[in-house]
Amino acid sequence: MLAALKATLILSDPFDACIWAVASCAFFGMMRFGEAFNPLKHLTRAHAFFGHDLRSNPYARLDLLLMHDSTYLQPKQLGPENHNLCFSTNDPLFSWRDSKGDIRPMVKIRALERINSILMAWGWGTTFGHSFRIGGASFYLTKKVDPEIVRIAGR
Repeated sequence: MLAALKATLILSDPFDACIWAVASCAFFGMMRFGEAFNPLKHLTRAHAFFGHDLRSNPYARLDLLLMHDSTYLQPKQLGPENHNLCFSTNDPLFSWRDSKGDIRPMVKIRALERINSILMAWGWGTTFGHSFRIGGASFYLTKKVDPEIVRIAGR
């Protein structure tokens, strides 16, 4: 699913780059898709931390609001085009700049419409937001990550 999205999305287009950012974060972070869009809990740039682990590998951490945990992502999986999608620490993390230069927060229904249009063009069915969480968990389990770690990370 992610391969089809990345192959089809035009990452130089701010809207499509924002779609890729939210999709890859939801998948690799095993997030509930709605966690990225709840207007009362919008993730902002202030909730993103970019650092290095003990082996000097870069990572990104998204501190989910009103949760007791964080989501860890590899920036190389997100791609450098996704690190500057929002424009101030208070803007929603999944924001894009429209043709007039206005900052627009990504909206769940529009994100799913774009994602589903791509998946349908590839001859697949539609997805629901929970597909990213399930797909991420399955991905990690096929990579032989301890199921207990996947369970804890999935909250």
